[in-house]
Amino acid sequence: MLAVFCLRLACGLGIALLLLPDSQLNPRFYRAHFLTILGLSACATAGIWQSADGLLRVLMVAALASSSLGSLVWSLDRAPAARLVGPIVAVVLVVALARFCLSRNLDEGAASSLIDNLSSAALLGIATTAMLVGHSYLIAPAMSIKPLTRMLGALALALAIRLAVAAVGLTSWTREHSLAKLDEITLLLPIRWGLGFVAPGILAYMTWQTAKIRSTQSATGILYVVVIFCFLGELISQLLYEMTGSVF
Repeated sequence: MLAVFCLRLACGLGIALLLLPDSQLNPRFYRAHFLTILGLSACATAGIWQSADGLLRVLMVAALASSSLGSLVWSLDRAPAARLVGPIVAVVLVVALARFCLSRNLDEGAASSLIDNLSSAALLGIATTAMLVGHSYLIAPAMSIKPLTRMLGALALALAIRLAVAAVGLTSWTREHSLAKLDEITLLLPIRWGLGFVAPGILAYMTWQTAKIRSTQSATGILYVVVIFCFLGELISQLLYEMTGSVF
């Protein structure tokens, strides 16, 4: 389960790279971002290597190589190839996550598993990247507010998409199960939705309001909590999927 979570987060961080205006952030940010993807990809690779097929192994090695290259080229102070590495890393990790889902769900559940993993990856990666962008203002307070507001807009969209996916999954599950029956599933559902959707939604709105008045330190502090809630919510969702085969 931890390996899958690491793969989702690495994929989400790669997706978030495509949303950032590279001219407005310090190269150190991108170097650290690629190193974070590298570490997460290494953890995911170690966890799934034994059960992975040949194609997935090739994709994971490619993810390790491309993220290493990304950290290297951004160490060269905006090298010409720097802008090309981000899309490569994102594509490789998205394909790797898709391959992982399809290799373990060869029946009609493959589509729902793919949507579940990609929507979760986007939320995890964008929330984490928004927090890291906010942290950049601690060392560069005069930086443009545009990267932060762009990531907050993306966070709101990712949260809405993830909520829609979970709502469809919950609706499908309740056709055959009652929410009134107390068991481990119905007890975890309010925690999953409270931590994974309600709390991050309220805090994301608060972050937007603080960013509008350029209170970046407050916004970053709130985003730390958003990331924690998103992590907890998605881990519980992953546990529920293992228990029921449904997306919540």
